[in-house]
Amino acid sequence: MKLAKLGLNQNQRGFALLTMMIALAISGIIVTAATMTTFQVMNGSNRTSNHMVAIRQVQNAGYWISYDVQMSQTVEPAAAPDQDGLPLTLTWNEYASGIEHQIVYELVGDELRRSYSINGGAPTESTVAEFIVSGTNCEYSGGVLTFTVVATVGAGSQEITETGIYEIIPRPSGQS
Repeated sequence: MKLAKLGLNQNQRGFALLTMMIALAISGIIVTAATMTTFQVMNGSNRTSNHMVAIRQVQNAGYWISYDVQMSQTVEPAAAPDQDGLPLTLTWNEYASGIEHQIVYELVGDELRRSYSINGGAPTESTVAEFIVSGTNCEYSGGVLTFTVVATVGAGSQEITETGIYEIIPRPSGQS
């Protein structure tokens, strides 16, 4: 009788256990899908960022090496055959003034460093690229410098490695 007073019949007492379980299962599927999507977006974003950093480091190293080698009259990679050709020493003299320019590239940890001096004065040092790993090397043969630079950014599933190979011809001696 009490149900009749409230305007409810006996078939309208509330949710059945089966209905609640179905609702929970559907909610669980939706939450799982949303979590997986968020994880994939974040993971993809980090990998893309690492990829762009690696590419930029390789391009920056290639730009500076190419620029300096094209100016140089003398190209001297490290002499030991078991080394990676670094440090790389580049020199040139200005034709009219005779001013001597010297640039030395070397790996310090995971950085490619550039040291620039004029007439043997105190060098100006700068970092050309970061995240540089083994596999980076240079070889001077037949009047062409082949410079291979390898950059690795990130760790684990986020690790990205980029490689650039540059073949550069220095200017002929006697021209400025």
